[in-house]
Amino acid sequence: MRRVAGIDVGGTFTDLLLTEADRSGVRVRLAKVPTTIRNQAEGVIAAIRAAEVTPADLDLVIHGTTATTNAVLERKTAKVGLITTEGFRDVLELGRRTRPKPYGLFGTFEPLIPREWRREVPERVMADGAVRTPLDETAVAEAVRDLLAEGCEALVIHFLHAYANPEHELRAGAIARAIWPNPYVTLGHALLSEFREYERGTTASVNAAVQPILDRYVRRLQDELRAKGFARDLLVMNGNGGTVPAGLVVEAAAKTVMSGPASGVMAAAATLAQSGLTNAITYDMGGTSTDVALIAGGVPEVSAELTIDYGLPIHLPMVDVHTVGAGGGSIASVDRAGMLRVGPESAGSEPGPIGYGRGGTRPTITDANLVLGRLDPGRLTAVRAGVSLDAIREAFARDLAGPLGMSVEEAAEAVIRLGNVHMTGAIRMVSLSRGYDPRDFVLFAFGGAGPLHAVALARELGIPEVLVPARPGLTNALGCLVADLRQDRVRTLNRPLDGLDMADLRTVLEEQAADALAMVAEEQAEIEETTVTYGADMQFRGQTHLIRVALPSPEIDRATLQELFEAAYFRRFQVRLPEIRAVLVNLVTSVIGRRKPFPLAALIDARGRTDLAGARLGTRPVYAGGAWHEAAIYAREALPLGAEIPGPAVIQQLDATTVIEPGAAARVDAIGNLRIRV
Repeated sequence: MRRVAGIDVGGTFTDLLLTEADRSGVRVRLAKVPTTIRNQAEGVIAAIRAAEVTPADLDLVIHGTTATTNAVLERKTAKVGLITTEGFRDVLELGRRTRPKPYGLFGTFEPLIPREWRREVPERVMADGAVRTPLDETAVAEAVRDLLAEGCEALVIHFLHAYANPEHELRAGAIARAIWPNPYVTLGHALLSEFREYERGTTASVNAAVQPILDRYVRRLQDELRAKGFARDLLVMNGNGGTVPAGLVVEAAAKTVMSGPASGVMAAAATLAQSGLTNAITYDMGGTSTDVALIAGGVPEVSAELTIDYGLPIHLPMVDVHTVGAGGGSIASVDRAGMLRVGPESAGSEPGPIGYGRGGTRPTITDANLVLGRLDPGRLTAVRAGVSLDAIREAFARDLAGPLGMSVEEAAEAVIRLGNVHMTGAIRMVSLSRGYDPRDFVLFAFGGAGPLHAVALARELGIPEVLVPARPGLTNALGCLVADLRQDRVRTLNRPLDGLDMADLRTVLEEQAADALAMVAEEQAEIEETTVTYGADMQFRGQTHLIRVALPSPEIDRATLQELFEAAYFRRFQVRLPEIRAVLVNLVTSVIGRRKPFPLAALIDARGRTDLAGARLGTRPVYAGGAWHEAAIYAREALPLGAEIPGPAVIQQLDATTVIEPGAAARVDAIGNLRIRV
């Protein structure tokens, strides 16, 4: 028996999906427990316990975490010092002339590293790599000691143009490591060998700020697992959709930002592949936020231009996920102008929505779904004490319906509709704003709350079909199980294409591949196949933003590269610019160690599912479109394959509830997905 656990820690729940494989086949165990915010490791151990196994029973644990993401968003990071080129101390604050608020000359910004912990040293490397001012090694040592005396726990060394010539950064790093009492020393070029000193500096700053936090968390988790008998491998999800061994993850800690959302997108890609689909917009609505992403041609979109918070761009390859503060726990309120607001403030898991009975008193999206009959109050997960619907209705009447001059039902429906507006905006950001028509895609809905809202979103956007996977509330945990090992490398050349030595291009790509292959090979036992992909970030001269161009191999010629770039540019903007020269900015290499495919049919047990009547639990009034409807209620785990379910209907299961609105109809496909025609 081989047991592999995928564990995802979200803002509200910690999910576990455990596979047990032997000669007779694959079986699955599930668990969903509240996230322990103060120490996420406790929630991980609780999830393993809830699955009725012990850590000693597990052969492999693959873990997605929000530890680094939350640390940055909440600014609960380590104290970081910065050593930079003389004259460039304030680059992290100057940024790109953006503003915290899009309208109006107000708003504040606090850089991740305050000015008093930033030091300058004499040195200067030019953009072509030539040394203009030698490194003052004495000044470096003095700056290191000074920052230690200030109580800094982590250190960033970030010199101008180190991507072109890292000699000074490497030497300064050697001096610092001889003095610094821990391994938390980040060299900007080592993490991201890319031009743009602002983005490279903020990426390095985020990395240093979360290194101690991630290191302590991973060590604590490993210690607790070992204390309970776990003696095998722990892999951690990265934001690029791949996994890395726990022993290597801390060095590039910034890569774990967006770890949780990325795992859901990887699960969606695996589900699409086994469902015969290639194009999907993924829609993950949890308790705290909603994450959307796009999968085109079966491949998740990857971007190296993530901005996790104002003033904190992270230029590392990550699954391109757009997040909005609309989740089941998003709080609804009426502002001083008498306008209804939903989110971004969330009730989280503590105290949670009113219906959870954990002390919440303010109406949320989850509570609105309870009021409208879309959720069964008797089937909520992790409810501490029962709360009557009358108590929830009283809260809506007091906080929303009264001030807005509406009925309780109208106020609850308004909360859901406004939450949906936030989510459709996010979907437009990953589709229409990038040249994709949502009507050409399936809406892949998951998360504990995603299937509740998916049909309404699809109808608003003209998306013809919604796919709800077999275990929507555990999809991120599934993503941990299906994710491959992955290493990405980026290096800046920043040269006009017509003046580029193509031999240099081949050399860089081959060096990147060799370095990444060596990292992936450390987990060779988990790999069934290794693939290498190449790409180039390009732009027309004078432009700012980059377009990623896939390269067939390092042996590409100049004319072919020009053609590929022009074709990619035309796909995005429907414009041709033959009179402007192309510039190759970055070369990107990805090495993917593919793990054995996970059989998604194992997530359901089709035995004993005879007919639709056997899955019917009764009916319940559901409010939709300004009126009450009598909706059929079904148990998801009893639905037979091939069953057709007309709306209005509600399909209930352990980890999620799916609402099929009037006018829509669902079918259960061969691997247990719900395919809803909108």
